[in-house]
Amino acid sequence: MFKTGDTVHSIPRTPLMGGGIAHRGSLGFILMSTDLASEADLNAMAPEGVGIHITRLKTDDYTTNETLARHIDHMADAASRLQPDVKPSVISYSCTSGSIVCREENVFREIRKGAPYAQPMCIVTGVMDALREVGAKKIVVGTPYLDDVNTAEAEYLLAAGFDVLDIQGLCLATGVEFGKVEPSYWKEFALEIDQPEADAIFLSCGGIRSLEVVDEIEQAAGKPVITSNQAQFWSCLRRAGIMDKLEGFGQIFEHPGRHLSKTG
Repeated sequence: MFKTGDTVHSIPRTPLMGGGIAHRGSLGFILMSTDLASEADLNAMAPEGVGIHITRLKTDDYTTNETLARHIDHMADAASRLQPDVKPSVISYSCTSGSIVCREENVFREIRKGAPYAQPMCIVTGVMDALREVGAKKIVVGTPYLDDVNTAEAEYLLAAGFDVLDIQGLCLATGVEFGKVEPSYWKEFALEIDQPEADAIFLSCGGIRSLEVVDEIEQAAGKPVITSNQAQFWSCLRRAGIMDKLEGFGQIFEHPGRHLSKTG
């Protein structure tokens, strides 16, 4: 029994050491401080042996092109905080609209500054990887955003070679609002905006609960459904050489990743 004034003397032991939780690889993600959905999504999709490391980027809870543009100012610092001793093989910025407003090449540059050992990524890159992987050219897009953000997103996708048959937003202003929309509504919304000639439905934003109903939408629509978190995670896994075919998160996980874009 230990008494005040005693000194602890531990018996020498040799612990059984393994590869840790992340013995197959580690992925890092920079989330918004307002994001209510991504952390749960990423952990739900994580295969056994793959570590998920998360940091948060201070974010105004009012989503406009102006507030999104400020994310780039703190990107390198956020990347530097993602388990530098573990060194995730891929680090991704988890904001779709922010990826578009800040532009992919700028995001990659800043992530490399903070974490030069990691392959830089961002959500919109994963989305375009996934759309190309499933052969989608004509798409419909559903978002929670205000229309100035929707317009910027439509222009970005158009410049990347996609035909945007329609893009509709819920005109919500804050990240907290984004995360409170029920998954059942995302299913209803996706099927409402779908068009027969669309090759795929894209539900845009990492902070929404669309992943939970991806399979249901695909079954009802009879076509691929791409969501921001799903596409980002699939692309990060493939970039890390992890080829697991995950079930319950959409047909994209059946694909090996033959159309991944270069991120530097």
